[in-house]
Amino acid sequence: MSPSPPNLGVVVPTLNEADRLPLLLADLARLPVAHTTVVADGGSTDGTRDLALRRGARVVEAPRGRGVQLNAGARAVGEAPWLLFLHADVRLSAEAGEALAAWLRRGDRERAAFFRFGLEGDDWFWRFLEFGQRLRERIYGLVYGDQGLVVSRELFHDVGGYPEIPLMEDVEILRRLRRRVRVERLPATLRASPRRYEREGRCYGWLRNAALVSLYLAGVGPERLAAWYGPMAHGSGEAPSGRAGPAADGGGGPGASRKASRILLVFAKAPVPGRVKTRLASALGPAAAA
Repeated sequence: MSPSPPNLGVVVPTLNEADRLPLLLADLARLPVAHTTVVADGGSTDGTRDLALRRGARVVEAPRGRGVQLNAGARAVGEAPWLLFLHADVRLSAEAGEALAAWLRRGDRERAAFFRFGLEGDDWFWRFLEFGQRLRERIYGLVYGDQGLVVSRELFHDVGGYPEIPLMEDVEILRRLRRRVRVERLPATLRASPRRYEREGRCYGWLRNAALVSLYLAGVGPERLAAWYGPMAHGSGEAPSGRAGPAADGGGGPGASRKASRILLVFAKAPVPGRVKTRLASALGPAAAA
């Protein structure tokens, strides 16, 4: 008797993830759902592709960029009716696997789902970030790539797949999905590595990411945000997409060897003639001072 076809296609974008990918692949090997795993690699040089092949994953090469890689992986999974998108640095616990399996058994292809956000380790700051993400999720409906995405193949194609933009592809696809269907949170946590915060600086990374997401939701284009964010925005690795901050690891990426560019945000009111406070107002006149 031939084995049953995969019910689920798992897509993992990577860029230099030889250290973290084996952990996720081991978790997926215990997943209680018939599945196939596709690693969509954006040009790794650390043996990530060979490692994935040795552990039974299918590998597809794609131009660097998380949205591009995720779409390439989705095309390569075959005919599985369900898709699960995961970042390479998350851990899929047994609890998360069971929650996923139970949700899939419902068979409602007009819904999508994600996991609770978590970070590895016992540090109080990681719990603070998790709490902040729960608030953003509840108030603004923001769900980040570290929380995974479970969606039917049909619905994924109906919303156009992931937008192939430099940043915020996970925020944008969730906005598209919410316009069409109910998006649910699964009763289990995906835990991601806090490596980015450790490398960049905890408060800096958190504030920078929050600012970028706020600017995106206010209408600033992802290309402009990418230019502000710097070189790390253009890899599948640590470009802001949403992760609590928006930086979501699709791979170890350029962030592993390059520091983030610094961003200075200045907020000011538009000047009104006659109401500008400056020492030069008396000499210049109200209109000129404005």
